Amino acid sequence: MALPDSLERESTNQVVFDGNSFVKKVILNRPHKLNTLTHQMISQMEKRLEDYENDPQVKLVILKGNGKAFCAGGDNVAIYKFLTAGDWSFGSSYFNKLFTLQYLVSTYKKPLVAILDGVVMGGGAAISMLADFKIVTENTVFAVPEAALGSSIGDSYSLSRLPGHFGEYLALTGAQIDGAEMIECGLTTHFVFSKDLQPLENALEEVDSSDTSAISQVISKFMHKSNIKQHSAYNRLPTVNKCFSRETVEDILLSLKKEMGNGDDEKWIIDSMNSMKSCSPLSLKVSLKLLRESRRHNLEESMIHDYTVFCRILLRTVSNDVYEGMRAKFMEKGEKPKWQPSKLELVTKEMVDRCFDKLVNEKNLEFLISPSRSKLVDNIVSSKL
Repeated sequence: MALPDSLERESTNQVVFDGNSFVKKVILNRPHKLNTLTHQMISQMEKRLEDYENDPQVKLVILKGNGKAFCAGGDNVAIYKFLTAGDWSFGSSYFNKLFTLQYLVSTYKKPLVAILDGVVMGGGAAISMLADFKIVTENTVFAVPEAALGSSIGDSYSLSRLPGHFGEYLALTGAQIDGAEMIECGLTTHFVFSKDLQPLENALEEVDSSDTSAISQVISKFMHKSNIKQHSAYNRLPTVNKCFSRETVEDILLSLKKEMGNGDDEKWIIDSMNSMKSCSPLSLKVSLKLLRESRRHNLEESMIHDYTVFCRILLRTVSNDVYEGMRAKFMEKGEKPKWQPSKLELVTKEMVDRCFDKLVNEKNLEFLISPSRSKLVDNIVSSKL
């Protein structure tokens, strides 16, 4: 498929590939766009990662980003322009490749080290959270902002495995957490100060083995104890569990409201409620169901559900919210979106369930997961985008 003109004009070095014979580096290189992923970047990463996986000399791969971000997600401006112009083939190829890359990372046969120094959101979060080693710093900022864009979460598996109901809190509020909180809740594996990242990379470049314990020992030499802030959301886990364990989004909001006046929690509660009320009502309910179902699914089953739901939302099966969210956020620069349905009580169970309906198989579209990597490929169908 030919790339859209605007993407063809971008630098061919959107991803830099570096390293030596044993250790390869995949470096996202759109710092002026917070390393948001273009179709070209995803294609390049997928091909090189497969090449490295099949090269017997390569023992380790490092994923990182240039600038102030690892990756802030997909290139939503380009995505919005081409989808609203009716270029469904671009939409199909882009998101199929993005989810395929995510699955490739999650099933990679060689150790992957993701260095997350800066912004980690959306597709960037979905990809990096499935690496073997996830290194954060004092600069790391993580969020799952999809519900505020009228979309659905892209990594329900990782979020559903967090302690208690912290995953629901992150997915429904879009709250930002820092590197220390990511370590504390188990999203990531190592905390390293940003000033020590280059010495760490230098040490990793000397690795000539795929032994994960040896790699962990190298990283541990640069690791520091992360100090979680007193008023962090994770320190409020008992309240998070009490409220976000409720059966419905409406019950979660009601439970938060009942906690009002509870000392230091009040501002956090108000912020959480306001964030949820600004999100797409449909996206909130879909995200909650997706997380709850992912708790009983394995990784591949969770990814199939993530992909199915995302395509259903993109196909406007129930609502136009994902387009409205992207328009308001990225095209109108912060205009308040007009969600449809506009209120939680107007979102029915039938609407939510329709977002989970199996997709219709169409020829000439790639499968999400290739037969060589999964026994579940027969259960996966491509969308009619």
